[in-house]
Amino acid sequence: MTTSVDNSQRIAAKVAGIAGILGFILVVFGNYVLLDPLIVPRNAVETAHNILAQQTQFRLALACFITYGIGGIVLLTALYVIFAPVNRGLALAGALFRLVFVMLWLVAPLNSLGALRLLGNSTYLQAFESERLQALARAQIAASFDDYYVGLPFFGLAATVCAWLWLKSGYIPKPLAAFGVIASAWCVICAFVFLIFPNFNRVVNDYWFDSPMAIFELVVSFWLLFKGIGASTRSKPNRFGSRSSTPASLRLPVFL
Repeated sequence: MTTSVDNSQRIAAKVAGIAGILGFILVVFGNYVLLDPLIVPRNAVETAHNILAQQTQFRLALACFITYGIGGIVLLTALYVIFAPVNRGLALAGALFRLVFVMLWLVAPLNSLGALRLLGNSTYLQAFESERLQALARAQIAASFDDYYVGLPFFGLAATVCAWLWLKSGYIPKPLAAFGVIASAWCVICAFVFLIFPNFNRVVNDYWFDSPMAIFELVVSFWLLFKGIGASTRSKPNRFGSRSSTPASLRLPVFL
């Protein structure tokens, strides 16, 4: 299959590379540097105290997550531009799967803001004991993780479709694309199993659900930014001056 590349696809590849790298940085910084230190497992009181004492840090983490969502929209648009000439239907499916994930991802900051409101000093909150409000706030934060794991199958499906299109187009090295198909499909399977059997993470650690897929997307982002994309095959001129290496009478029809 010969897939030519135009200038809009090359620009979209650079945009996708930048969006993918920045998105990874935002998630890691927002989650592990800003948010995680404030969350005390199985201790709603200490978690509430930490959040109230470091409200700016907590809100900055939410800002990182919201910015990641914006970057996700940019990324899915760029990927659609890249893949539409390869297979418009699959490119649209991949974009829609990623859009659903982004929308579910953005529910998490809403839940976290709800937790912050429960820990506030509004008059109507005085009808409840502080311990109850702290427990409710912790439940709101926990719901943010549920939002992610509900969205994870969509993220995995989007990545699987994109990895398959990378493989078919030849825009990136095929071994890398093949690894992406396997890693992304693995994520989809783990996500569905975890939703049905919540103790599955005792068998397979949560980080192994999506880490291979995340590594694939990060490597592809660097590849797109620094190497770009090229045609899957490069024909050479034959002795008659034609760019095709195969006579027209012997070419097989390409349906996809």
